[in-house]
Amino acid sequence: MSGNTIEVHGLTKRFGDFTAVDRISFDVRQGEIFGFLGANGAGKSTAIRMLCGLLEPTSGGALVGGFDISRDPEKVKAAIGYMSQRFSLYEDLTVGENIDFYGRVYGMTWQAIRERKQWALDVTSLSGRERSLTGTLSGGWKQRLALGCAVLHQPKIVFLDEPTSGVDPIMRRRFWELINKLSLEGVTILVTTHFLEEAEYCNDIIMINAGTIIATGSPGELKKNYLTTPILEVQCAEVIDAMALIEKEPWALETSVFGSYLHVSVPDEAEARTRIAELLATHGLHLNSIERITPSLEDVFIYLQDRESTKAA
Repeated sequence: MSGNTIEVHGLTKRFGDFTAVDRISFDVRQGEIFGFLGANGAGKSTAIRMLCGLLEPTSGGALVGGFDISRDPEKVKAAIGYMSQRFSLYEDLTVGENIDFYGRVYGMTWQAIRERKQWALDVTSLSGRERSLTGTLSGGWKQRLALGCAVLHQPKIVFLDEPTSGVDPIMRRRFWELINKLSLEGVTILVTTHFLEEAEYCNDIIMINAGTIIATGSPGELKKNYLTTPILEVQCAEVIDAMALIEKEPWALETSVFGSYLHVSVPDEAEARTRIAELLATHGLHLNSIERITPSLEDVFIYLQDRESTKAA
């Protein structure tokens, strides 16, 4: 497999006349945290289901853990861990009972389950809560339990589909600490997320839009290769009004709201600083500050999404 644990070539899925995934190709190295980013409906979950052997491709194919997803889907399923977008454990079972159940689903012996059960409880910080009903856990603890069950059988490849959806920021950070620990142990992780700040934790990323790959690279490479013009962060009280004014100007290449700030991509930093200050002052809007910033992945994502929208139009 040339050092790759996942190799994807021209993978395509059509539902009637609708193409959900369109000829995507990429490789994932062993131990890598690989980000799969896109808006809702971009085709991420459909691609994941094909790679997990749960959905037959229309054309193209992939090797996962050395097994062909079309010829050997059952071997693929046995070789991976999978955590679906929706919480998939049984809420009327206890934490310990869910671990036992999933161990048996993965074909583990009772002895093997006993040996791994305490590890799963420790690594998810659920030790001592084995008898708690799963339904009584908070969303973050449920997600940690789901991940513990997904890696109980020690798979070398784990698919995580929106694993931190509905989880608070503190628990999200702890969840990623667990993901990083698995990666350091040599586990390959393919993760989908719509939290762009989380994608910074990934070694490599692909961005997908309408079923096609629109960008690839590490977080640093994406920022460097796709956003080459200065980005100014504008702080003012009337941020929506300010955006409505600035985005109409020909020198504002891209304008987007980030909380109480505006990010404005411009061809010339010095000229744009002057123009922004004059424009806001003319319309009675108070400018607090203008600072040049390093672009975030969210800046890259918004730029690429807008570029694709322009192409489609």
